[in-house]
Amino acid sequence: RGVAGFVLAASAFTLAWRAAYIRIFTTPRFMRRVLLVGAGRSGQALLRVFKGLWPPPFYMVGLVDDDPQKQGQTIEGFPVLGDSSHLETIIQQHFVSDILVAISGEISEPMFQALLEAQEAGLEITRMPVMYEELLQRVPIHYLDANWLLRSFVDEARPSGFYALFKRLLDIIGGLTGTLVMLALYPFIALAIYLDSGRPIFYSQVRLGRGGKPYRILKFRTMRQDAEANGKAQWAKENDERATRVGRILRKTHLDELPQFFNVLRGEMSLVGPRAERPQLVEHFQKYVPFYRTRLLVKPGITGWAQVNFGYASTIEETGIKLEYDLYYIKHRNLWMDIIVLLRTPWTVVGLRGR
Repeated sequence: RGVAGFVLAASAFTLAWRAAYIRIFTTPRFMRRVLLVGAGRSGQALLRVFKGLWPPPFYMVGLVDDDPQKQGQTIEGFPVLGDSSHLETIIQQHFVSDILVAISGEISEPMFQALLEAQEAGLEITRMPVMYEELLQRVPIHYLDANWLLRSFVDEARPSGFYALFKRLLDIIGGLTGTLVMLALYPFIALAIYLDSGRPIFYSQVRLGRGGKPYRILKFRTMRQDAEANGKAQWAKENDERATRVGRILRKTHLDELPQFFNVLRGEMSLVGPRAERPQLVEHFQKYVPFYRTRLLVKPGITGWAQVNFGYASTIEETGIKLEYDLYYIKHRNLWMDIIVLLRTPWTVVGLRGR
C-alpha cells in the first residue's frame, strides 16, 4: 500500500507540476518574443510547424515583409506588422527578443540593413532552416539552396576520427551480437518460411551503399516468389498483398532484417544510418526529392534516425519527410545520437511498425 500510495502521489505531483509549468511559462510574459521576417513560402511553412507544437517554444509576435500586398494581412493566424522600414519600431513596441529570417533568395538592401541594426542592438537572429531543425529535428529540404549543402556537409559535418573509430567498434560488437541472435532463431524462422511458402529461405538484393557503391544484402524471404515478376522495383505497402503469412509477421517484427548483421560485419552497412535503397528507387527518388542522393554520404544502417521517428515511406511526400530526418542525422551524427537511436529501436519493433 505504501509503495502504491507513493507512486500515485508522485504521479499526481508530476502532472500538477507539468500543468503549472505549461500555464506559467507559456504565457507571453515569460517566453521569448519572436518576430518572423519573411511572409513567403518558407515563412508560411515555419508558421505551420510552429502552430503544430504544444507547448509552444516561444511567443510569435507577427511578421515583417517588404511586399506591399502583404501589409495588413493575416498569415496562418499571425499579423503582418509592417515592412523593413518599420522594423525598429516594431521591435520596440512588441518587446521582440528574437528574429527569425525566412527569406528565400537575396535579402534586399533595406531589409539587410534593418536586420544588421537589430543584431547590433542585441537581438538574436536565426535563419529559418536552423529553427526548423531545432523544432522538428529535421532538415527542410524544400527551403534550401546549394550553398547550404556545401556549408553543412563539406565545412561543418565532418565527423571526428574518434567518432569514426568508436562507431566502427560499436558496429562490430552489434554485428556479432545480431549474428548470434540470427543463428539462434534461424532454425525456427527457416522452418516457418519453408512450411508456409517453400524455398528459398533467404533472398538477396542489390542496394546502394556509401558513395553509391552497390552491394548485396541478405534478408529472410517475406514475399511470394513472383512478387516482382515484371522485374520492376516496387514500394512495400501497408499490409502488402505480396507478403506471405509468415512474411507479414517477420516484417512487422523486423526479424526479416536479421541477416543484414552480416553486412554490418563486412563494413557495407552500419547499425545506424539511412535505410539502404535499391538503385532503381534511388534513381527514381532523386528526380522528385531535393538532395535525395546526399543520403549516400554515409553507410546505410539497419536502423536510423528516420526509422525511429517516422517509419516506412510509401509515397514521394513521405520519402521527402524521411530524407529530412536522414539529413538531420548526417549533419549532426555523433556517438551519443547513435546510442539514442539504438535505444529507441526496440520500441519501434514492439510497436510493430514494420510493413
